[in-house]
Amino acid sequence: MIEITDASVFRGHADEIFSPRDEEELVSVLKRGVPVTVMGALTGVTGAAVPESGAAISTAKMNRIEILPGRAIVGPGALLRDVQSAAARSGQFYAPDPTENTSSIGGNIAANASGSRSFRFGATRDHVLALRVVLIDGRVVELRRGHPLDFDVPAIRLPRTTKHSAGYRLAPGMDAVDLFVGSEGTLGVVTQAELKLRPAPGELTGGVVFFRSEAAALDAVERWRHLPELRMLEYLDAASLRLMDVPQNAISAADRERFREFRHALPEKVNDRIRRTGFMKLSTDYAVPLGKNREMLAIYRGTLDLDHVIFGHIGDAHLHINTFSSTPAEFERAKAMMTDLARMAVDLGGTVGAEHGLGKRKAALLAIQYSPVEIEAMRAVKRRFDPEWLLGRGTLLSCG
Repeated sequence: MIEITDASVFRGHADEIFSPRDEEELVSVLKRGVPVTVMGALTGVTGAAVPESGAAISTAKMNRIEILPGRAIVGPGALLRDVQSAAARSGQFYAPDPTENTSSIGGNIAANASGSRSFRFGATRDHVLALRVVLIDGRVVELRRGHPLDFDVPAIRLPRTTKHSAGYRLAPGMDAVDLFVGSEGTLGVVTQAELKLRPAPGELTGGVVFFRSEAAALDAVERWRHLPELRMLEYLDAASLRLMDVPQNAISAADRERFREFRHALPEKVNDRIRRTGFMKLSTDYAVPLGKNREMLAIYRGTLDLDHVIFGHIGDAHLHINTFSSTPAEFERAKAMMTDLARMAVDLGGTVGAEHGLGKRKAALLAIQYSPVEIEAMRAVKRRFDPEWLLGRGTLLSCG
């Protein structure tokens, strides 16, 4: 038995691990008829890539990267940073920029990952042109934009947010690509993706602005959000800055790349502190409609009475909370708070999962977002592709 964990310190185990080099080797594993869980770089925070049992499939060796004009052909094991670097060397630009750039492209597709640049460019789904997918029975299917599903699905209500990654996206006449993006590895195994590339941008200006109050920061966000060339709009609260040990006069506003590294280093600091506590990561991935940004932040401030930080994608009304527990009682209280806050976000028209998916750790939140009828529609799609419930067992939907 092999223990496996992801960045959230969620633990599971596999009886064996396979690392196929190509589709033929992958098909041979899937045809064994045992539960299988697909693993990318294990940078996720929801447990989707952590198996409950059975076989684990690592996509690390399926890491092809081919850069062409306007597009990239990549394997699921290719790392985001390597795709971004390869695109840059060709004078092009891959827009999605999740915080952890050592994540795999397959994992990004599974979660419909986004990050800071989604403020302008949208999430991963908006940049996938085609997919090659192996189904649980070994069939290989190729899906391209403009090709609809070959079966009927009902419409699932979507939140009034700019970002959403919780449950299957269903709509009559939808593209088949859109079903698999964000399905968290529960419907098939992506073996190749064609991604949209853009011309590399010219010079960019970045900066860090400090405010005397949270209210003043929110006022600025509302003024700046509509600037046509703005690429990202991020927020770190005072507790986040203290965690980073950065004095408020130490950051050069002219150094865009340094700011990016500073912003991306915060989740690493958070995860390191959580690992040292011995407790599993408790964090939110909730987003609300833009007009509810201020109201949701006020709810967070009025509800949280535990040690915590708030940071993230304020331009999309998508702030992350991370709590730090020092005792089992605090951990349980923080879990209950997270569930309460999920209900409040949905009541405001928001989503319980904006960019990370729900995985195993947060699968219970699906029932806060959707009605039983809508969840059953998702389960019907799952049964169509995986009738024995072998793929990604425990992720997103319970067996049956």
